[in-house]
Amino acid sequence: MLPLLVLWDVDYTLVATDGVGQYLYGVALREMYGLAMPAGLGSMAGRTDASIALEVLAAAGVPEPADQVRQFQRLMAELSPGLHSMIAERGQVLPGVPAALIAVAGRSASDRLVVQSLLTGNIPELARVKLGALGLTDHLDMAAGAYGDVSPFRADLVPVARQNAAQRYGADFSGSSTVLVGDTPSDIEAAAISGARSVGVATGRFTTEELASAGADVVLADLTGTDAVVAAVLGE
Repeated sequence: MLPLLVLWDVDYTLVATDGVGQYLYGVALREMYGLAMPAGLGSMAGRTDASIALEVLAAAGVPEPADQVRQFQRLMAELSPGLHSMIAERGQVLPGVPAALIAVAGRSASDRLVVQSLLTGNIPELARVKLGALGLTDHLDMAAGAYGDVSPFRADLVPVARQNAAQRYGADFSGSSTVLVGDTPSDIEAAAISGARSVGVATGRFTTEELASAGADVVLADLTGTDAVVAAVLGE
């Protein structure tokens, strides 16, 4: 059987962390520029940190914001581990997630390689602390995925994840051998552009109808039905 790369989104797919990401932006802005977090920003749902950082810096009035993104993200990366206690206290694992990760991991056998990682808009350090603080890293190969520091465009992350996974496992994850699981139309669009399959999960701000209209191959209300989740992810 073909190998499978399962790329989970983080926010409102696996966990909810009560605005910790926005808090991190505010701390980094104050520390680096002495500025407050600007009001009236667009939704962060489905976007990458490369895109969000550029908007935040521009809205805060930072000169030449595009030239500042990398340095700003380096500071965010340095600050991220300090959020562990806050996330452990305020964050929550969404229903069904631990059982789903365990069950999908259990489907990797001698006749089929199943790799689980992340495709998320978070920078790597923020993704790690969010999942680490909530105990969700055991069945994820974090180095096989792709993160929001790569590009402002989510679809650009898919080939990066495929390359990372291919280098680590010596397998071809092209086409439908990759599946994205996420809660936004941006996740679905990224899968479609790259020829991957997609599973939409309506645990964020988008409904099952909206995710289906975006073109998801399968839509789930949440991740509580483990058998249904495994069937959707594995394309069964």
